[in-house]
Amino acid sequence: MRRGFKTEAERLADRTRAELGLQPHAHMPIRNLAAHLNIEIHPADHLVDRAELEELDELQPGAFSAATFHLPGGRTVIVCNPLSEIGRTNSDIAHEIAHVLLNHEIREIQQLAGHTFFTCNPEQEEEANWLAGCLLLPRPLLLREAYAASTPDLIAEKHHVSVPMARYRLNASGVLLQVQRSRAGRSAR
Repeated sequence: MRRGFKTEAERLADRTRAELGLQPHAHMPIRNLAAHLNIEIHPADHLVDRAELEELDELQPGAFSAATFHLPGGRTVIVCNPLSEIGRTNSDIAHEIAHVLLNHEIREIQQLAGHTFFTCNPEQEEEANWLAGCLLLPRPLLLREAYAASTPDLIAEKHHVSVPMARYRLNASGVLLQVQRSRAGRSAR
């Protein structure tokens, strides 16, 4: 990621969460954010036969999570995989919303087993991953959970995200190290 992006993303997430009236440590109802941004969310099985999604998932598990479409008339629609657990779906929706907030454009079209996929470049995917994490699990929320000794599984369950998202944010944000140092400093006194 480009220099300074993580700080910018944290600030953008803070501003976005504030627009929804959320406290810095509050749970993010990601579908409320989508509604606030006038983004529609639809499960993919409303557009294609569920059996096709199941076939694709058998061919390559996790190949399709979610996609964003900018339609005529200014409509923005996120299509998500109905086969995913709710925590994964929320993480996927946050990722797609992050692309919208960051004004990312579709870069390439790929095909797998006769299905067409639109993708962004790898740097934009990293940026969307980071911002999605900031939206769902901001540092103040993570600090509160880390001081309470919450596990990634508990954080995921409590905040309706995937366990990998909770683990990623705890580790990548530096929160665990910050809490560890704070505790070590207190015990040294």
